[in-house]
Formats: sequence, C-alpha cells, structure tokens
Amino acid sequence: MKLSGTTALAITTLLIITVTIFAAMDFSFGWVFYLTVFGQAFLVFAVYKVLIDDYETDKTFKDFYEDRPDLGK
Repeated sequence: MKLSGTTALAITTLLIITVTIFAAMDFSFGWVFYLTVFGQAFLVFAVYKVLIDDYETDKTFKDFYEDRPDLGK
C-alpha cells in the first residue's frame, strides 16, 4: 500500500491526539513514552513524504489567494 503525504499527516495527527489522551488519563509512563517516540519518528516520515510527493499545480504567486482574488492584482 502506497501512503500519501496527506495520509501520513493524518495518521501523525491521530497519534499525537492519542498521546495527549493517554497522558491525561494517567496511562503508564512506558505507553506514553514509546508512543511519543514512535510519533516523533512518524512525523519525520510524514514530512519526508510530503516533501517528495509528486504534486503539480498550475497556480503561481500571481494567483495569490483564491478566496481573495482582488488582492492579487
């Protein structure tokens, strides 16, 4: 299964939320620690996937923000 950059970021976000919930519920230190270390490693992987993602667009800096087209002129 090929994992896209966006999917990797979504998994990382869920992992960080899980760590926060585990810490708030006083789970054992081991679970929180190892999940945090795994989350940090997965965050590096997610950033790598986003940076090497084969994504192309026809937008340029002249297009500016699409929600405010009057600002780009």
